[in-house]
Amino acid sequence: MGDWQLDPYHTQVEFSAKHLGMMTVRGHFAEVTATGQIDPDHPETSSVAVTIQTASIKTNHEARDNDLRSSTFLGVEEFPTITFKSTSVEPTGPDKYALTGDLTIKGTTHPVTLQVTKYGEFNDPNMGHRIAYGATTQINRKDYGLSFSMVLDGRFVVSEEIQIQIEGELVEQQQAAESAAG
Repeated sequence: MGDWQLDPYHTQVEFSAKHLGMMTVRGHFAEVTATGQIDPDHPETSSVAVTIQTASIKTNHEARDNDLRSSTFLGVEEFPTITFKSTSVEPTGPDKYALTGDLTIKGTTHPVTLQVTKYGEFNDPNMGHRIAYGATTQINRKDYGLSFSMVLDGRFVVSEEIQIQIEGELVEQQQAAESAAG
């Protein structure tokens, strides 16, 4: 079991929603941190905590980004972070896991399960011991107080279902590895 941190240069936290039930609008959060207690040989004993800075939301459209930062959606002034804290990891197949935890958005917390795939592991003196994962889940934004519900001609302007896709590399922290060896 070691202390691990997310490599911010090799991490993507992305989401997508449907606009008018037709086009998929994609975005990401640019500022994400994660720490974990991970045993690569026994992932089911691992845990992870993630913090996302809500103001770092990007969708390639500044007016939409500002709208998403407003109280209508994320309310970044009052709720500057989204957090996830794992509660369990269950193997579901070779290099596949169900990671369950508490997701908090706008001060509202609900359990969510992410389908996780281990992409690989790399141990190099220059780059460090790292493991890459991908994860997906879906949430209903209204469960978290993002209740905007404009309808045009019977279609939601923004879908209630939000797809979440995460890819990242976690790097084992040297001080933890050295003290475990010593």
